[in-house]
Amino acid sequence: MNINEIEEDSTPLRDELERHIRKLVQPLKEENELKDILKVKLTKKEFKILNTWAKELDLEALKEKLSLDEERYSELSMKLIKKLNQEKLKQVISI
Repeated sequence: MNINEIEEDSTPLRDELERHIRKLVQPLKEENELKDILKVKLTKKEFKILNTWAKELDLEALKEKLSLDEERYSELSMKLIKKLNQEKLKQVISI
């Protein structure tokens, strides 16, 4: 497997979604489609949090950039996970 194949198979956003969705019946769409759908369905802050989790970036830097304290970050994280587990959203992001 060469480096191009590894990059193509890299699906951090899809992997992160699978981690947080409790009951996933259908497989998820491709990475680019997921990004487009989630940009519309989530708030900007929620999308940035999800993206930070997926890419395993520095959470503290994100909190500072978005001016979030620990309490607000926790609220947004819980709302994000609830949204990801809504049936309507699961249907849209599934194949």
